[in-house]
Amino acid sequence: MQFQQIAVSIAAQGGEGGHEELAPLWAEPWVFGVTMFAILCVLMFVTLSYTNLGNRHEPVDEHSDPHRQHPAKHSGFGH
Repeated sequence: MQFQQIAVSIAAQGGEGGHEELAPLWAEPWVFGVTMFAILCVLMFVTLSYTNLGNRHEPVDEHSDPHRQHPAKHSGFGH
């Protein structure tokens, strides 16, 4: 069905001359690619800056709470 719609729209454009005026760009096409690449590089460096966040402090042992429930470790409940 979608291919039929595409074929009909292409055929309709062919009757009008098939040439549409392109929208004007405010910069050269390669500028858009370089800008996107630079933005993604900045985001990558921001992401990499958080990789050492867990190594700032010594690990602290978890408090052992005897009243804490662990549903997967109790027999007779659920499964």
